[in-house]
Amino acid sequence: MPTFNFVRKSFYRDSVTLMRLSRDLEQMAGVTSAAAMMATPANRALLAQAGLLAHDGEAAGAADLIVAVVADCVESADAAHEAVARPRVARATSGPGGAATPRTLEAGRRMLPEANLALISVPGLYAGAEAMRALRAGLHVMLFSDNVPVPTEIELKRAALERGLLMMGPDCGTAIVDGVPLGFANAVPRGRIGLAAASGTGLQEVASLIAREGEGVSQALGVGGRDLADVVGAPMMLRALELLARDAATEVVCVLGKPPGPDVRRRLLAAMGRLGKPCVVHFPGAAAVDERGIYAATTLEEAGHAAVALARGHTPKAVEFTRPVEEVERLIDEGVRGLGASQRFVRGVYAGGTLAQEAVALLGERLRDVAPSLTAGGPGHRVTDLGEDTFTLGRPHPMLDGHVRREWIAREGRAADTAVVLLDVVLGSGTAADPAGELLPAISALRATRDVAVVASVCGTEADMPPRAAQAAALRAAGVLVMDTNAQAVRLAATIARRAGAPAR
Repeated sequence: MPTFNFVRKSFYRDSVTLMRLSRDLEQMAGVTSAAAMMATPANRALLAQAGLLAHDGEAAGAADLIVAVVADCVESADAAHEAVARPRVARATSGPGGAATPRTLEAGRRMLPEANLALISVPGLYAGAEAMRALRAGLHVMLFSDNVPVPTEIELKRAALERGLLMMGPDCGTAIVDGVPLGFANAVPRGRIGLAAASGTGLQEVASLIAREGEGVSQALGVGGRDLADVVGAPMMLRALELLARDAATEVVCVLGKPPGPDVRRRLLAAMGRLGKPCVVHFPGAAAVDERGIYAATTLEEAGHAAVALARGHTPKAVEFTRPVEEVERLIDEGVRGLGASQRFVRGVYAGGTLAQEAVALLGERLRDVAPSLTAGGPGHRVTDLGEDTFTLGRPHPMLDGHVRREWIAREGRAADTAVVLLDVVLGSGTAADPAGELLPAISALRATRDVAVVASVCGTEADMPPRAAQAAALRAAGVLVMDTNAQAVRLAATIARRAGAPAR
């Protein structure tokens, strides 16, 4: 099928809006694939790699919008082009109260002179300059943008510290500041547990669990996934710990992130020891923490339970499953039923990067032949993080659109040696309107053709839209074995695979 590019000159839209537009375009009749992206050099390279760049797109400038579609005919392509003019993506002419919509940071500050935080989502090429402009204006910053160079991140965080400001990000997808959810945050109540996280879906999983346990969040400060690397030095994680230590509403602190570099680890542990408050830490796959006053959790679920226990003056206690043993055994039997002799492996198809990392770690504790990579696959047990850039070239993130995940569910489910398809379903303010519903067609089609166990968890709360219980019910109605947390879903999947013939560790 031919590829068509339509260019809108000087027509900037943020990445979330464009990812949703890309999703809508792919659902149009006659369109097999589509992407709507700002025409930066990096984005044009991505479109070219995905086979979506045509002559008109090659000539576009960085401030232009490219709408790229692969369609069966010119008429289908033209219909997709017209979708760009719809109200959701057409240039707005007015803001609150009929005032003109600001097109610059300065104009936004004139409209909202009392604002003290800027959420920035622009192409990475320009994100650093916009963030620096906001910091110099005295604003805290949440930088949603990715592809920001490490030296720029270091410069921004140094500037923020000099001004006593927060610089959350780059690539910060989730935060809750003074009760205001930002990015993909879930709907959770205010409370006495403070979170500092260098992981987006990790923060969501723990915050949601805290809410489901009847507690609340004082602050949830995202710092960006690279903050804990030795080259960056954890400046914002250390700043977040200072703020949470001084915050009267915060009684317990929970720290989440990828395993830090050795220098950063020492500095963080020292800072946690000075908090003067109970502290929970979870670094997946990292060595145990032995400092007094710091509780080291082995999973995100344990981190959430431990924070709740400490807030209530109880001693934290890790559990493998929260459901009765009889019910877990029933689910295992249901998962194993009908599996053939060749079906031995767990195949994870994930939208959340931190949840995928946790899945690999937990599978590796229980099973042999677990692929360590989240992108390269492997012949045995494997987990694929479809939110990685490798899989989102010219396409929406899987938390916004289930198209790519549906393809992978079918692909992994059809493999002759697959025993379990393992999934995460992530709710939140910026995610798809019906995340479970996005996956159900592929799940139902798979289960109609062969016996494969499908195991999932739902990250979210009853205050999210759609509510967590409704999402779980829809999955169960399709035959999915739904567990209370990602960790429990992984444990169930591993047990089913082991019973089906996969060797244990």
